Amino acid sequence: MDILIQFKTVSVFAFMCICCFGKSSAQTNSRNQYNREEYSQGKDDVTLGSPYFVYQAPGYRRDCQEVHGHCSSSSDVYLIKPDGYPEPFEVFCDNATSGGGWTVIYRLISGSLDLRRTWDDYKKGFGFLSSEYWIGNERLSFLTNQNNYEVRIDATVSNGSSFYIKYDSFRISDEWSNFTLTTVGSYKGNAGSVIDPCWPDTVYGNCTCMDKCEDPDIDELCVCPTGFLMKEGTCVLPAECGCYISEENRYITDGEIYVDENCTTKCSCNGYHLTCEDYECSENAACKFKNTLWQCYCNDGYNGDGETCMAIKDCNDVRAANNTQDGVYTIMPSEWPYSPFEVFCNMTVDGGNWTVFQRRNRGATGFYNNWISYKNGFGDIQDEFWLGNDKLHYLTKQGTYELRVDFVTPSMETKYAKYTSFKIDSVTNKYRVTDIGTYSGNGGDGMSDVQNIQFSTHDEDHDGLSYDCAEGHRGGWWYGGGYYYHYYRYCDLWIDGSYNRRCTVSSLNGDYNGGSGQNIFWHLSYNGCYAKYTEMKIRRIS
Repeated sequence: MDILIQFKTVSVFAFMCICCFGKSSAQTNSRNQYNREEYSQGKDDVTLGSPYFVYQAPGYRRDCQEVHGHCSSSSDVYLIKPDGYPEPFEVFCDNATSGGGWTVIYRLISGSLDLRRTWDDYKKGFGFLSSEYWIGNERLSFLTNQNNYEVRIDATVSNGSSFYIKYDSFRISDEWSNFTLTTVGSYKGNAGSVIDPCWPDTVYGNCTCMDKCEDPDIDELCVCPTGFLMKEGTCVLPAECGCYISEENRYITDGEIYVDENCTTKCSCNGYHLTCEDYECSENAACKFKNTLWQCYCNDGYNGDGETCMAIKDCNDVRAANNTQDGVYTIMPSEWPYSPFEVFCNMTVDGGNWTVFQRRNRGATGFYNNWISYKNGFGDIQDEFWLGNDKLHYLTKQGTYELRVDFVTPSMETKYAKYTSFKIDSVTNKYRVTDIGTYSGNGGDGMSDVQNIQFSTHDEDHDGLSYDCAEGHRGGWWYGGGYYYHYYRYCDLWIDGSYNRRCTVSSLNGDYNGGSGQNIFWHLSYNGCYAKYTEMKIRRIS
């Protein structure tokens, strides 16, 4: 952006001198010095047109309005001396804009002028009159306090559009009052057609040291006076922005936290006071950028603040992490030797917190699977699935778990069976049921025969019987405990040649809508035969 700020008197001083004094070239300056010496020696007999001028008063104009009115119509550098200022100094006079007579106090063309300056720099002025500069607050104070001045700002924005702004009154105080802008008159100009107007307490410019709290380095047209930053359209002191982080050249708001991109330093802003400390991610966390913030985030299966991450062992811990909806979550049971895995948490039935390990609902997933499949798990965890015997072992070994079985009969009755404890051994002991507690519910005791029974599949028969129960019942289960029952029901029997075979009181992993003995059944009852929906789940109670 190109910016030019200049001012001139609204009414011109009376001045007694005949001619202008002090063009900008070295020759002119030399001649001025020479003339002053002649005058001081009393040479009062010179005439107009001679190399010597007659002076009836000190030969310096007080501003460019007087230079323009008495001597010159060209824009150039001239010597002036405001009332009370100890020495004359050079200024650039703009005699081409709007009638001329403008004393230029600030010019920015290419942006090469460094505006990040000290108080003393702004007091004395800096830059070069031939290019970019600031005239100096001390000179500006003397200039504006000797008469009534108007100020004009001319600017060209990045898209090539130009505009000007004028105020019919302009004055600043002396250094004792910190060069306060004491008078700004009525506005006039055409800036409204080019840019949105600034907020009332801002000025026009692109000094990066006077920009927004959110980003002090952003180039804006509407910026605050020196020493202030813009916050929500209002110019405030930097302390009101929050806390400044010098390494990042940015402010954070009060109450905000900042973490560097390596997650090694953490800063917080409280009461506009910045506190920074060492920051380190847990071994179960990673440094990630989320929600505009770098931070340590616990890995899947863990919960915590990133510095400390505790394993989410089951759906009890999922609820403890303020997750109350049914759905899929990632957990990491104690001593589980592999990566965290997903489970479905039932948070609504019987108080919730249930970790589901089996579901049947429509027969889309086949359960006549081999040992490895039942070991690792299979199916769609949001639909029909078996979680996996390895996972079930590590889950049930980390505490005391209760078991709940829900099923829906062909007549759409809802039934359940609940057991006070449930635990299975490792693969070494073929996932033997080592603990099945006391039954309660309205669906019948369908697991009274599984205590101390190992798991079997059609390719690994551990039922202890002379025939293969997993093959006959078309699924994986804890078979072999129900052969001594002598209920004459059809759904638990399967035909092996000319013999009726019975292996278990219940089998929830048979064929969906399968034949006799090969279907889904529970507790040898007609109500439990051909179940349309089953869900098996565990919940930690200690």
